[in-house]
Amino acid sequence: MEPFWLRMKYNWCGLLLIFCLGSKPIQLQLNPPVKLNCDLGEGAGSEAAVIPFIDQANIACGFHAGSPELMRKTLLLAKAHGVSVGAHPGYADREGFGRKSMPCNFDEIVELVRQQISALGELAISEGIRIDYVKPHGALYHDMLSDAEVRRAIYLAVSQHPSPLALMIQATPDIESHRAEASQTGLEVWAEAFADRRYDNVGRLVARQEAGAVLDRSQMLQQVQQLVTEGSVTTDAGNKLAVSADTLCVHGDHAEGVESIREIRKLLSNG
Repeated sequence: MEPFWLRMKYNWCGLLLIFCLGSKPIQLQLNPPVKLNCDLGEGAGSEAAVIPFIDQANIACGFHAGSPELMRKTLLLAKAHGVSVGAHPGYADREGFGRKSMPCNFDEIVELVRQQISALGELAISEGIRIDYVKPHGALYHDMLSDAEVRRAIYLAVSQHPSPLALMIQATPDIESHRAEASQTGLEVWAEAFADRRYDNVGRLVARQEAGAVLDRSQMLQQVQQLVTEGSVTTDAGNKLAVSADTLCVHGDHAEGVESIREIRKLLSNG
């Protein structure tokens, strides 16, 4: 039997806890719902239809697509709807929409990313808006994932911005090592999943030129539902792969995509 003084100690601790918390039950705090991000300002003209349903607008900065006029228009729409904005820099490849990897050395990548962040940042400041993060586009995004030198150059460019910016990186099995790398330059990493892209067994996106790489509307909604309910996706080989993400990328560059974003927003709200 426990000594009297020990039983009294437990009782007093219990009384103190009840006094501090009242009659409310103790609740565990879960992470907030995953956010929706979308690539915008790329010339599709869907910004006004998409922005009310997303949380984060990735704005093209003129190298792979976009213009100062379109950047400003997208910034103002985001501001009107309380949507966070981020720079969406890519390779200087307007002809190929930034989907072609280009031979750039470390310093060149630092400079091309820095220039694009600065271009959007200056426009944002002129409209009383703050940019919050950076998400590289297309081939630059994939090179960041596969090439440590490209990744280091992007970390450096993002960290040089006058105000703190987060960096979006795909939620692959390497995400924790990427967080550790980025933290060395003071950067926060936001892990990203994709609503409309097929994954392979190692957590990478299946290349666009491969059959089935881009999901149709039904497949996309099914993948989002699985992400919400199970925290996983089904790979191209039919296996389940765990995915833990802070933000979910959607695409609204066509009419069906815009409607799909509305449905995904509803799914996340109900999840």
